[in-house]
Amino acid sequence: MPHFIAECTDNIREQANLPELFSTVNTALAGTGIFPLGGIRSRAIWLDTWQMADGKHDYAFVHMTLKIGAGRSLEDRQKVGEMLFALIKEHFAQLMADRYLAISFTMEELDTVLNYKQNNVHALFK
Repeated sequence: MPHFIAECTDNIREQANLPELFSTVNTALAGTGIFPLGGIRSRAIWLDTWQMADGKHDYAFVHMTLKIGAGRSLEDRQKVGEMLFALIKEHFAQLMADRYLAISFTMEELDTVLNYKQNNVHALFK
């Protein structure tokens, strides 16, 4: 962990430039020193069917979630959340200036018991 997930309306697929956002996010998360590099992942879920507001405009949205394992302090989680949302807003600033766009971000701390995983990538970074 952490996993950064962007759910995006398909009408901004080209303009969203998610590979650049993911590179920025992964670098920022690694730079915090509180997440193992081998667990950092970013991915997109493209939505081809949605409705937003009154449906009268070519609205778009991006909802991002950062899922993290339990154990970080509220202060650390808040710092990471504020840092990431600033990066997100900067990344989408021009797109928001050009069209109707809603961006949202949330962080979820996963349950300590009901969280199962296996990863052999961590060994690469030890």
